[in-house]
Amino acid sequence: MKSGFVTIIGRPNVGKSTLLNTILGQKIVIATDKAQTTRKRIKGILTKPEGQIVFIDTPGVHKPLNKLGEFLLDEAKIAVPDADLILFLVDGSEPAGKGDRWIANNILQTGIPVIVVMNKVDLVKKQEKVETNLLTYKTLFKDNLPLVRVSAKTGRNIDTLLKNIYKKLPEGDILYPEDIVTEETMRDVTEEVIREKILLNTSDEIPHAVAVKVDKYLEQDDIDKIYATIYCETKSQKGILIGKGGSLLKKIGTEARIELENITEKKVFLGLEVKVEKDWRKKDNILKNFGYKQV
Repeated sequence: MKSGFVTIIGRPNVGKSTLLNTILGQKIVIATDKAQTTRKRIKGILTKPEGQIVFIDTPGVHKPLNKLGEFLLDEAKIAVPDADLILFLVDGSEPAGKGDRWIANNILQTGIPVIVVMNKVDLVKKQEKVETNLLTYKTLFKDNLPLVRVSAKTGRNIDTLLKNIYKKLPEGDILYPEDIVTEETMRDVTEEVIREKILLNTSDEIPHAVAVKVDKYLEQDDIDKIYATIYCETKSQKGILIGKGGSLLKKIGTEARIELENITEKKVFLGLEVKVEKDWRKKDNILKNFGYKQV
């Protein structure tokens, strides 16, 4: 039997979280088309007769602009040294860019086996373009690395990817009970679900300037009562998040509550409020309070 840790690395918006959700057959990490959707390392655990794969989803690697950006980059870097295998996920609909080259040169030169995973190949109509893009990713590495083309969205070639992963993993017993899919707590899940609904319902600076913290989670037999605070950086952002007559906050809350009820399979009461925490992305103590600290 095979078992091991597989870290997923790539630029923002290449589809890391979508890939993990598709592999697991269920949603454990939020996924949107906005950069910095993933802010923390999240484990997703796949157990099959061939063995157990512990995937580590990481934030997209980009140049940090503040303390939060530094945390996101560190989250990606920290996930590499302990991995048995790295999936370097790239956008196969485009040729390799500066960001891909930086990752290849600065993060992946570790001696740990790497599989290059070309995502979004379904978006390219001409096969010649896929082949041209493929060559640009091959030139990022001296060695001839295995390369798998997939569509995280449709599930195309996921079976082939898993076969390649199992080939690279060491022999070993499973690391987690077979029925465990993630280590995330319901507090963690709730914060991420609320943040996802904010990302989907806002634009411009709002998605990047928002943090969510569950203040109280009361679990009962027939209903879970959750109280959470949405933090932003300015009064104008607070006004946008609340909306006219509280309309946007109500919409975010309703969408989050429905998803949480589907996850918990029971009724959920979700109380939300919005507070201003000026420049929180630049302050170490506030970042730690919001859970953005290396562990």
